Amino acid sequence: MDHRSFDVITFGESMGLLYPQGPRGIGKGGTMSQSFGGAESNLAIGLARLGCTAGWFGQLGHDPIAQGIVKTLRGEGVDVSRARFTSSAPTGLMLREQFRGKSSVYYYRAGSAASKMTPDLVDPSYIADSRILHFTGITAALSPSCLDTIRHVISLCKESGVKISFDPNLRLKLWSIEEARPVLLELAESCDYFLPGFDECKLLYQTEDENEIFSQLRKLNAVTVVKSYNDGNVIVEQDNLITVPFHKVDDVVDTVGAGDGFCAGFLAGISKGYSTEEALQLAVLTGAMVIQAIGDWEALPTWEEVEQERGNTAHIER
Repeated sequence: MDHRSFDVITFGESMGLLYPQGPRGIGKGGTMSQSFGGAESNLAIGLARLGCTAGWFGQLGHDPIAQGIVKTLRGEGVDVSRARFTSSAPTGLMLREQFRGKSSVYYYRAGSAASKMTPDLVDPSYIADSRILHFTGITAALSPSCLDTIRHVISLCKESGVKISFDPNLRLKLWSIEEARPVLLELAESCDYFLPGFDECKLLYQTEDENEIFSQLRKLNAVTVVKSYNDGNVIVEQDNLITVPFHKVDDVVDTVGAGDGFCAGFLAGISKGYSTEEALQLAVLTGAMVIQAIGDWEALPTWEEVEQERGNTAHIER
């Protein structure tokens, strides 16, 4: 029996988020609303809502944005006991708009507190208290010290028998594909669960040839889940390819956060003892539920909502 306290621990940058109310774009004189977002903190909330024990850590500034992030994460049931604060740099900020049918994001994260994360900020006993450790390529792109921190965490996981989950989450606003490719491929070599999109695979392996891509993925030690391939998602596990189709929805409201919801569903399934195919089915469902509501993390479903969607429990209107 594994007595570790956490199903999943994740770490990375969480940023303040500002977005216009109503149809006006940024800079058009409208009122702005505030929230926060970050792939890893979104994931942690998604896991907690699905009934898993989740922890998140990162470095934030000593500012009201950071206080709001930590307070909300804690309120969602995410452990934030290892979050760190610094007075030498601010919490990052992003602005998002939906304007004239296009979605745009503007980042103000250069020199942020998270970009100054270093390996000495990591508590080895905290890492060892988790069954799975998840990180993304976004953190690797922030700074050399952040990449050093990832490599340090990987070594701690190997020492403690903690499974490693990695979503490359390629962001070409942060680094070029030439900079990203060797780093992301290196990190893919170290993980137990690799969660790329098919378009990311084409960029990483420099080919449009799907047979060549799957051949490269089979060389990894990881169970790979390829997102958005031929109207579905595929598990690559040695010689096996298992396809799970998309969960079709009638009303797509907001696609932001769908990938984080997908990863949360998959890791929740693994944490609950599901097979990889069953975990992928849960991931597909949670990702589909996210796009039917608005918000980075606000739309992430609870376990009760998932059970309703599956038809296992009834919705009571009044």
